[in-house]
Amino acid sequence: MEKKNIDWGNLGFSYIQTDKRYVSNYKDGAWDEGTLTSDATVQISECAGVLQYAQTVFEGLKAYTTEDGHIVTFRPDLNAARLESSAKRLEIPVFPQDRFIESVEQVVRANAGYVPPFGSGATLYIRPYMFGSNAVIGVKPADEYQYRVFCTPVGPYFKGGAKPITIRVCDYDRAAPHGTGNIKAGLNYAMSLYAIMDAHRAGFDENMYLDAATRKNVEETGGANFLFVTKDGKVVTPKSNSILPSITRRSLVYVAKEYLGLEVEERVIPFEEVKDFAECGLCGTAAVISPVGKIVDHGNEICFPSGMEDMGPITRKLYETLTGIQMGKIEAPKGWIHVIE
Repeated sequence: MEKKNIDWGNLGFSYIQTDKRYVSNYKDGAWDEGTLTSDATVQISECAGVLQYAQTVFEGLKAYTTEDGHIVTFRPDLNAARLESSAKRLEIPVFPQDRFIESVEQVVRANAGYVPPFGSGATLYIRPYMFGSNAVIGVKPADEYQYRVFCTPVGPYFKGGAKPITIRVCDYDRAAPHGTGNIKAGLNYAMSLYAIMDAHRAGFDENMYLDAATRKNVEETGGANFLFVTKDGKVVTPKSNSILPSITRRSLVYVAKEYLGLEVEERVIPFEEVKDFAECGLCGTAAVISPVGKIVDHGNEICFPSGMEDMGPITRKLYETLTGIQMGKIEAPKGWIHVIE
C-alpha cells in the first residue's frame, strides 16, 4: 500500500483518524464475527454501562517498519493475555486471544499506508479496547459489549532526544492494595488525571506513587513502571500486586539479563532506598524508557548521578538494545516480533 502524504518527521503524539478500524459486538452470550469499518464514531445508549459505571478496559501497542522493510508488532500475545486479565477483573466477557491478534493484523494491514517508514522515528500506535454498551441503570455488569481496535500514526515521544524528567512523590494513591491497579482499566487512568495535572501545575513532569497500604514502598507512575540501576550496575524493578505488568518493563528485564549480562532483581523497593540508586527510568510503550533525573519528596530533592542532561549509561544500553530488537537491527528472542506484512 502506498504511504500517505504525511510529514512523518514532524508528527506529534496525538490522534489522527485513519481509514479503517475493527468492531465486534457481544450479544446473547457470544461475540459476532467482527468486521472492518470506515465509521470512526461509536453509537451507544445514553445509559450504557461504560458511561454509568466505567466498565471499560484497553491495550496499547505499536506497529512499525523494520530495517528490512517488514511491518511488525512487538509481543502482541502479551497484550492479548493482559486484556483478558483486565476483562475478567471487570466482569467483561473475554475476547479470545487469537482473535485479538487477528483483529490487530486486520487493522494494521488495512491502514498500512499510515505505518511510518523506517528511520522516521514515528510508529503506528494501536488501541484495542472494549466496553459495556447496553443500558445499565442498576449497579451490575452490562449484558452487551463492544470490542474495537483503531490506530493512529504518532511521532517519537521525545523530540530532540530523551532529556531526563523531574517527578514528585504524590500525596494521592493510585490503586488500593487489592483493587484494580494490576489491570489496564479506564477507571485507573481517570483517577490519575487530577494528580498528573496537579503535578504539572506545580512544575513536575510526573508523579511517583507509593503503595497505598503503608506509603513506604515505590509502586509506579500511573502510566509507566519504574526501573532503577544500582551504583554497582544491578537493574532493580518494584514488585507489587497493584502495579500494572508492563510489557516493556518485562522485555527490558530480559534484555538486561540475556543481552547485557546484568544482574536483575524484582522486589519491594522502600522509598528510603531510592536515594542510593545511580539511575532511574520509567518504562512504557510510548517512550520505551523515560529517564528520570530528579525526584522531589515534599521539597527534599533526590538527584541521580546520571544527571539531568542524558540517560544514564545502563539505561541507554537497555533502550538502544530493546529498540534495536524492535526495529530489526538486533536479532530478537523467538516470538517477540510478529510480522504482519
